[in-house]
Amino acid sequence: MIKVLVVDDQTIVRAGFAALLDAQPDISVAGQAGDGREAVRLAERHAPDVVVMDIRMPGMDGIEATRRILGGPGTDGTRVLVLTTFDVDEYVYEALAVGASGFLLKDATADELVSAVRVVARGDSLLAPQVTGRLIREFTKQRRTRPTPPAALSTLTARETEVLVLIAAGLSNAEIAARLVVSEHTVKTHVARVFTKLNLRDRAQAVMLAYESGLVVPGEGSTSD
Repeated sequence: MIKVLVVDDQTIVRAGFAALLDAQPDISVAGQAGDGREAVRLAERHAPDVVVMDIRMPGMDGIEATRRILGGPGTDGTRVLVLTTFDVDEYVYEALAVGASGFLLKDATADELVSAVRVVARGDSLLAPQVTGRLIREFTKQRRTRPTPPAALSTLTARETEVLVLIAAGLSNAEIAARLVVSEHTVKTHVARVFTKLNLRDRAQAVMLAYESGLVVPGEGSTSD
């Protein structure tokens, strides 16, 4: 069972999401929270697999709640799915920066929400990485200075670096395997090593790091949106 915590300051929206998810045979709603502080408290109590997190809430917003939940005790396996009204949103960018695994628009269909929870629960980023990449490029290209790559990047082999760049370009494991003419199993091994060396939770964080570090430059070397 996928244990879920639903966080939204609108009671009707929160209850609707919870009822929909709890009706699924493989999903159980462990709790509901109306603000960030309550979300942090319930996450510590229930250690959910997925937190469905609204961003814009009074008091403690979803960004700070995400930061505290993912940095708190007993939440190593917890992943955050952010809900937002706009697909290119500074708040979403900040949520991804603190560790959210992806985002979903609030006008998504019921099937899309259920599918998103399942995707995030199994450790994948929610969206095609190029969509997340588009969001990141919107904000990284506004910076005046080129970021300094983290020291951990130097621990990657040439092939692992190549795999990271292709992840940031939006390619799936199967597509990376075809591009590099290797097996998908080999790609999965490279991806796992990249995540371990760079201490990444998922592909969304890999995309973030690739752009933030300057390894991938906005507008260069990526797939079209």
